[in-house]
Amino acid sequence: MSDRRVFNIPIFVPHLGCPFDCVFCNQKHITGTQNTITSADVAKIIETHLKTLPEKDRYVEAAFFGGSFTGVDKKLQCELLGAAYEYIKNGKIDGIRISTRPDYVSEEILENLKNYGVTTIELGVQSMAEDVLAASCRGHGSVDVEKAVCLIKQYPFQLGLQMMTGLPKDTPEKSIFTANKLIALKPDFARIYPTLVVKDTYLEKQYKKGEYIPQTLDEAVSLCKKLLLMFSEANIPVVRIALMTTKEISPNGSVVAGPFHSSFRELVESSVYYDKIEKLLQGHKNKVAVIKVNEKEISKAVGNKRENIRKIYKNYGIRLKIQGNPILKKGEIVLV
Repeated sequence: MSDRRVFNIPIFVPHLGCPFDCVFCNQKHITGTQNTITSADVAKIIETHLKTLPEKDRYVEAAFFGGSFTGVDKKLQCELLGAAYEYIKNGKIDGIRISTRPDYVSEEILENLKNYGVTTIELGVQSMAEDVLAASCRGHGSVDVEKAVCLIKQYPFQLGLQMMTGLPKDTPEKSIFTANKLIALKPDFARIYPTLVVKDTYLEKQYKKGEYIPQTLDEAVSLCKKLLLMFSEANIPVVRIALMTTKEISPNGSVVAGPFHSSFRELVESSVYYDKIEKLLQGHKNKVAVIKVNEKEISKAVGNKRENIRKIYKNYGIRLKIQGNPILKKGEIVLV
């Protein structure tokens, strides 16, 4: 799979199967979907997306996102999985990805998922700090996460763990604690989501009463940079940072407050580059510096709106020029 491009076909199952109302959650706004999904919908979504994908050198998973999939009524769960499984059997897709809660995992559930060709399970952990989980009304504890991971690892599933930053009662130190706990569980990949205040949630009420203060954009970027480096050093890929921007997930949509930016991950990766550049230029005597990076990462090294270029000049009086080099690895920088 390493030499094939990976594609997910997103199939949203809004809030089905979950009796909890986490303070930050309104799946109808987050997914942009309100209607109950059917097997016919699954087939239509897969067919539509397949037409847009390259036919060769690809790895495709149908991805059930949204609610807590393994809490869905088993009959409907099997109906939806069965529709996607037909595309595995006919060779049009390679697997199925589902997202669920740590407390909705059991041997019976995992056996059923395996029988329907599920290849990847993502757990919405959000935090490993008990007070943060309680304040967020998650309905599970950290021990449920550990038990679920232990069970999943007995099967041939790929495991992804999702965490959030900036939840009620969360602090940067608690987020770092959570990241360390997740790293110790050795998932195959991770996701990091800074908390956004979304319309029609309890968190919106708390925010409007002044009971909840969201992270600023700078705070979220700074923290997510630390978390990204932690996972990277542990060789755990972070496949997404921040919710995908949609009509709903935007300041003109349902986002009331919080560290939203349409290019949030690039802000984080640009901040990583700034630190590397700053370190590389320590003791640099000339007023001009030329740095080379992987040619596909020039924009990250330059920074959003040339932020890194401007900061280096402001802080050190050095006019920075950044050039691309196809030989350099991603993240590698060289002073010419």
